[in-house]
Amino acid sequence: MNYPNLEKLIEVIQVLRSENGCVWDRAQTHESLRPNMLEEAYEAVEAINKGDILNLREELGDVLLQVLLHSQIASESNEFNIEDVAKELKDKLIHRHPHVFGSEKADTPEEVIQNWEKLKQEEKKDRKSQMDGIPKSLPALAAAQKISKRAVKAGFEWDKVETLLDCIKSEYKEFKEAVEKKDQTSMEDEMGDILFATVNLARWYKIDAEQALLKANQKFMKRFRKMEELSVKPLEEYSFEEYDKLWKSAKKELRK
Repeated sequence: MNYPNLEKLIEVIQVLRSENGCVWDRAQTHESLRPNMLEEAYEAVEAINKGDILNLREELGDVLLQVLLHSQIASESNEFNIEDVAKELKDKLIHRHPHVFGSEKADTPEEVIQNWEKLKQEEKKDRKSQMDGIPKSLPALAAAQKISKRAVKAGFEWDKVETLLDCIKSEYKEFKEAVEKKDQTSMEDEMGDILFATVNLARWYKIDAEQALLKANQKFMKRFRKMEELSVKPLEEYSFEEYDKLWKSAKKELRK
């Protein structure tokens, strides 16, 4: 296979980072580009959620730009380059797919995941705990999912979903008690417990909590915009009863 545009793209990045290139690109560091990496990844996910293939192609290009920029910055300090990144990924994929590139057998996606995790553990021998290796920069909801899954691998799992639901109810009760005491610190702690337990419930039913909340955010914003369209006076002048009626009207309009 020949990918002339990819090779040209690497050259473009090198020119942008050169002494006669772009002042902004030349000023960037790994640290300054951190927000861009997150933002571009989320925009790609949003394109996937919308089923917008053309936008996905564009957003994947923006993600690739971040990979190339970081690789170019590292190469200027003789740390690594894009070829090293590609080689390490290639070697990892071959090693973790012995059922494709070796003699192992894996007939189901579940068996593939089991083999992947086993090989990953063999590679990461410095990790002493299931909690090691979870990125601190992950969004809290996504981190909670990963923490929960890691705990389950070690056998730390609810015996049945009813027990988990009882736990969530208990956390709500404790939060209410903290509210009654007006204990702000305890309120924050109990709210965290509610959210973490809810993430466990999502995992139990194989729901991606991060994606579920993203969808809920989008749904709420869409309904709120519709409320703004339907309103006959400033929203801040609405009573609770009027707000409730307007909210239901917005939901009805969006279902049409």
